Amino acid sequence: QVQLVESGGGLVQTGGSLRLSCVGSGFTFSDHPMAWFRQPPGKEREFVAGTSRSGGTKYYKDSINGRFTISRDNDKKTVYLQMNSLEPDDTAVYYCAADRPVTDAGWIRSRRPTTFVYWGQGTQVTVSS
Repeated sequence: QVQLVESGGGLVQTGGSLRLSCVGSGFTFSDHPMAWFRQPPGKEREFVAGTSRSGGTKYYKDSINGRFTISRDNDKKTVYLQMNSLEPDDTAVYYCAADRPVTDAGWIRSRRPTTFVYWGQGTQVTVSS
């Protein structure tokens, strides 16, 4: 049974930090590029950050402006999102997702939710002003 379980969300003040974690099970974690998405209240789900299978290549939503860092530990089957300098507009449910199991040569740095095959249940991040 495939599972992605996020944790680490919560309530934080503007300028604060949070570290989200997502643990995968039931599939070969290291075969899958991973990503974080978020869904703000009343809006569509949007891409935040992605990483290659090894973690050596990362890409981000343009407006993140260096505030967030995605990383992964394949031995722990975990992907992380370190979020610093949080702003009220970062308030959303954050989801981790697994891309299709492709080689690095075949990998497309997708930002489209429909590309991703496995999803977690989400963790709420609320940033107060």
